[in-house]
Amino acid sequence: MTAEVMETCLDPVLSRLVTSLKEAESLSGEQDLGFLQTLLESKELNALVNVHSKIAKIGKDDRVAPLLSSSMQVALEVLEQLAPRCHISPLCKEVFHLLQTPHLQSLLFAHDSIAKKDFYPHLPDIPMEVDEDEETIKIVQLVKNNEPLGATIKTDDETGKIVIARIMHGGAADRSGLIHVGDEVIEVNGINVEGKTPGDVLQILQNSEGTITFKLVPSDGKMGQRESKVRVRAHFDYDPESDPYIPCKEAGQAFQRGDILHIVAQSSCQDDAFWWQARKEGDRNARAGLIPSRNLQERRIIHERNQMEKNKDPKAENDDFDREMIATYEEVAKLYPRPGVYRPIILIGAPGVGRNELKRRLAARDPEKYRTPVPYTTRPIRTGEVPGREYIFIPRDKMEADIQAGKFIEHGEYKGHLYGTSAESVRSIVNAGCVCILSPHYQAIKALRTPQLKPFIIHVKPPTFEQLKETREAAHARSTFDETNSRGFSDEELQDMIKSAEKINFLYGHFFDDEIVNDDLATAFEALVQLAQKSECEPLWAPATWVQ
Repeated sequence: MTAEVMETCLDPVLSRLVTSLKEAESLSGEQDLGFLQTLLESKELNALVNVHSKIAKIGKDDRVAPLLSSSMQVALEVLEQLAPRCHISPLCKEVFHLLQTPHLQSLLFAHDSIAKKDFYPHLPDIPMEVDEDEETIKIVQLVKNNEPLGATIKTDDETGKIVIARIMHGGAADRSGLIHVGDEVIEVNGINVEGKTPGDVLQILQNSEGTITFKLVPSDGKMGQRESKVRVRAHFDYDPESDPYIPCKEAGQAFQRGDILHIVAQSSCQDDAFWWQARKEGDRNARAGLIPSRNLQERRIIHERNQMEKNKDPKAENDDFDREMIATYEEVAKLYPRPGVYRPIILIGAPGVGRNELKRRLAARDPEKYRTPVPYTTRPIRTGEVPGREYIFIPRDKMEADIQAGKFIEHGEYKGHLYGTSAESVRSIVNAGCVCILSPHYQAIKALRTPQLKPFIIHVKPPTFEQLKETREAAHARSTFDETNSRGFSDEELQDMIKSAEKINFLYGHFFDDEIVNDDLATAFEALVQLAQKSECEPLWAPATWVQ
């Protein structure tokens, strides 16, 4: 194709650019001109411009106007509804898997972007010409009811003025759309606040009834509040009423360990070093509340541990708590089941609590589906044992080399012989389309909790001492600490089991997806079956890095 013919195929705008380039004399050399001309005449660029032009016309013609701009959200809601029905209806299962295919999700994402016209460039607002000697004042009226106004104030460090520090998402001030972070407060109900402290202004607000009138000087920037998509799982309990440092107790958001919190990001407090705004996941209509930031909570935990260390009895057992990670929040996202790929089920618990028996029963329930990896050992084979059935027997030097190479997810030594579970044996079960069941030592959690395996971790806990003793005696349970299994558990062993469970929960509780209290073995097993089905069929919260 000649250059003349090519030009007739160009987009009109690009064609004019090419003509202008040929006439320009400001370019330093022919190489620059040739590069730009080749780029503007390329089929790829012209195709993109053509697509953009057609997309820009969408909405002007009612025949092709989008009906909604949230098809991705609708698809997620449909997945939520379909998940519990997948094991009942083959049609639901097919639709469930179809909606998760990358091509369909990309199509829905592109549809929403076009419907929202996200492809347009976002340009800054044109500054208005304002007389610098004239200060703009705005008057805002809010009706006071039983809910807080949803704003906090502070004294500006540089000017000493009272300014709006935060706008609580979903609160009265936020819903009004008239008050912004950084606005300077001049008057409240006709009372001038110059020279007053934030506490004085709060007292004025508390004494006011009905309509509250603010006189404000608008801040320079008035960026609208936009919710982030960040969700976190809390790893501690929080009660704002008992927090002496929260700026406003009424604005606090209480939560418990394990709750999923939606962090509301705003230009004013997204990077706040001490306080975040959040609401509990699912409370879409509730206003956001203040919670301690990760930075603040980590400081508190470190301070508490330092105090405990100072007051600690030198003879007391050292649990090395300070060596473990400081658990505050973990960013999470919904992890949807993947067709033909099951999450490994990991049972963590104190020695003797019954996790191995639960694992054995689950594997026996459906041997084709639930499988456990065969452990490795360096001990000699015993009479009646079959290599590859009870154990995979391996020379000690070979196993030590594999351990050094990181090929074992857990390993240990007992009576002079090494035992362990290889990472490859776990992966092979998962790749075969089966559910891998593990009951490793709790210290193996970090090696197993990876984006590649995406395990579902369950803490098998003992009941209270009285229940533990009663149920074990009724079941004639044999002590796992006695190799001959010729006696029941002693009271000391039962107490150690409970203490060990508390330590595991303290150190690694933030890694658990769920828990089972093994007071009655049959009841605990039914709970395990339900959790196994839940991990296979339902979208569940998991570390955000597993979903990205």
